[in-house]
Amino acid sequence: MEIYADGSSAGNPGLSGIGIVIIADGIYEQISLPLGILSNHEAEFIAIKTALTKAVTYKPILVRLYSDSRVAVEAIEKRYAKNPLFKPHLDVILDLIDSLELCFIQWIPSTSNKKADQLARQAIQKQK
Repeated sequence: MEIYADGSSAGNPGLSGIGIVIIADGIYEQISLPLGILSNHEAEFIAIKTALTKAVTYKPILVRLYSDSRVAVEAIEKRYAKNPLFKPHLDVILDLIDSLELCFIQWIPSTSNKKADQLARQAIQKQK
């Protein structure tokens, strides 16, 4: 299973949304959810948390999650977030990862995450 996740904010903090694309055998799901007013980094963590929560329901053997947020990816890799706002999200993310057989998280440039970004921006527009 491949997952592309992105969080976006119009302002920092500002109206925020998440976009998620889940691709696997027989599965192509797009998620666009408005979040209200948050920081961009918070939206990124929530996008990853939401994506993994959805992924677990499919009971995949292998998950490859891609995000263009260096802050979120590095926090997950280190299993530590300095910012207390991110810690509750990180704790859930780590529990979800630990519940999966195999899970890889990888940073990708935003140019490789266009569909998830588009969905996140659509979620922001829904709130205007």
